[in-house]
Amino acid sequence: MIQVIPKPTDTPDDDSTRMVTDALDALGADWTRLDLDQVDPFASPLKGAVIWACGLRQDGHQFETLQALATRNRVVNPPHAIATCASKVATTALLIRAGLPSPATGFLRTRDQAGAFIGAHGGRAVFKPVYGFDGNGIRLVESPDDLGDPPYYLQEYLPSGEDYRVFVIGGEAVGAIRRRSPHLTHNIHQGGSGEAVRVTPEMSALAVTAARAVGADYAGVDLLPIQGGFTVLEVNGTPNWHCMTAPIPRLIAEYLVRCEEEAAGSTPRR
Repeated sequence: MIQVIPKPTDTPDDDSTRMVTDALDALGADWTRLDLDQVDPFASPLKGAVIWACGLRQDGHQFETLQALATRNRVVNPPHAIATCASKVATTALLIRAGLPSPATGFLRTRDQAGAFIGAHGGRAVFKPVYGFDGNGIRLVESPDDLGDPPYYLQEYLPSGEDYRVFVIGGEAVGAIRRRSPHLTHNIHQGGSGEAVRVTPEMSALAVTAARAVGADYAGVDLLPIQGGFTVLEVNGTPNWHCMTAPIPRLIAEYLVRCEEEAAGSTPRR
């Protein structure tokens, strides 16, 4: 039976968990909700199960519980991938190691270092919270005086009126949207608009490699168009699929069923 950890930010009008569980129902799959707040991982009977983490609350108990459960269950996404994607520093390090194009980035302790980085990149840089989400806290800075307390995660400013989110499941790019806004960030939660677009071979190759680099079964990979191609901005380990026309909930449900069949040693359905 597939164990489903609901996304804590779901609402009646935007319920990612329900979309996928409805798809599991349509496939005739057995599933149940797993409340991590009620689980003692050292007393839990779960072993050899498939656990889908649609989302996690940002607290130590839920994540550490999931890590403990992952030692004897198949967790999608793996806890290490969720943790990596939550940290822009860790994600960028792995993207660079994988040889993927990424904006010039600095992770800096002092304002003097931040000032030098800003000056070296045309007098402007993009500040991002290391553990931010939904585009919150991202802003353009032109001086160390624009910054708060350290440390500082800064990237070169690459102006663009749009970016792309590519959805990857099981090593395949299955859908994409183009997001646009007049603001620095194009995130839907920050007022951006989205429309479904075709996944090009270049977008697919970059997104699949980025998801693999962070160890994610499924991910939303954000690409920024630049002259001659794209650069990889970040990888989301618990992504939304707003505005996508690809049947993402069904595709996730099918992937979870395959994972369960593989865990049980049976032949996965196609």
